[in-house]
Amino acid sequence: MTALEFTFHLGKVSKSLKPFAMKLTRDYEEANDLLQDTLLKAFTNRDKYTEGTNLKAWLYTIMKNTFITNYQRMVRKNTFIDTSENLHFINSMENSTDNQALSTFAMNDINQAVGSLDEAYKTPFMMYFRGFKYHEIAEKLDIPIGTVKNRIHIARKELKDRLYMYAHSN
Repeated sequence: MTALEFTFHLGKVSKSLKPFAMKLTRDYEEANDLLQDTLLKAFTNRDKYTEGTNLKAWLYTIMKNTFITNYQRMVRKNTFIDTSENLHFINSMENSTDNQALSTFAMNDINQAVGSLDEAYKTPFMMYFRGFKYHEIAEKLDIPIGTVKNRIHIARKELKDRLYMYAHSN
């Protein structure tokens, strides 16, 4: 397979890699970087690809391995080695103490936002949150499945609006 043909095939399957990159990184910019690294590695190692095999699976494997390597590199970078007798490994994520206060405030805000939902939206939303499937909710509440989906969608939208301050907080 020529470099041009390989590039063409890469372009066809690369769009399907973006959701996987987002799932791994949970960050838009990091997902783009991971996708770019994956495609670069695939192109530079195209001689190792066996024509006729599943290109998409090969690319997923490259992406997963690249993500793991980058993660391990980051962990190593943030690990200090104590050279005393005990040889302690200390993972450093900056000097901070987490007392869970922020998560307590967030949970209180979430519970308050959910509690303030109209009952028609809150009930199907909470059932879905607890693991019920759409058709199970529809049967239990005796409403059409489309209504269930719509009410859950509206509940999510209202919660997103009410909890906007947590959208980009870290």
